[in-house]
Amino acid sequence: MVSAKNDPRRAGTIWTLDLSESTALVKPRLAASFGRLGPQSGPALAVALNEGASADIGQRFAGGRRCYAAWVRGEIAAYGWVSLNEEHVGELNLHLRLLPGEAYIWDCATLPAFRRNHLYSALLLYIAGELRAEGLCRAWIGANQENVASQQGMARAGFQHVADLLIAPTPARRRGWLQGLPGVPDELLNAARRVFLDNRHQVWLEARSSSVRDGAE
Repeated sequence: MVSAKNDPRRAGTIWTLDLSESTALVKPRLAASFGRLGPQSGPALAVALNEGASADIGQRFAGGRRCYAAWVRGEIAAYGWVSLNEEHVGELNLHLRLLPGEAYIWDCATLPAFRRNHLYSALLLYIAGELRAEGLCRAWIGANQENVASQQGMARAGFQHVADLLIAPTPARRRGWLQGLPGVPDELLNAARRVFLDNRHQVWLEARSSSVRDGAE
């Protein structure tokens, strides 16, 4: 019998959106406007993130990452970051590598005062529309296994749950892999493995308490 402490646990969920087939429509419950932020918006974004300094935000912009936001009554109400080449998920020690035409949406959040208004779903749809207009074909996103609100927001925006990230602890480090959901085509699951596990079915992860952090509806 395997000890319970050695049983694999579901650490995160992996979702994707075929940008050529997106048909979802979400109307936020608050009047909101959407747009892409530039480096000049760093101070305002730092305030929204409740951070005293915007150095990390500046580094993100300098590294080619994008930020999109929803505004309500002149305030940033929700935001999300997008990478088009590669991205490091520090809490899981994963290094994502994207093909041309792919995007990874990450570090999304809705500020507490604006939650439960479908702003997250609407923002995801706005981002998807912007990426589609540029000719991109697929977007990826992840969420904590426990973050049900984010997963509901992703589903509302038309994203498909394709796999769960499982982690089996070992004495020194963790072994992780993706477990596809029933009915997900092998081609799509292999694409998820390529992005999140560097084309391997297994990857050794550093033993850190962690999750795939993304979004809040």
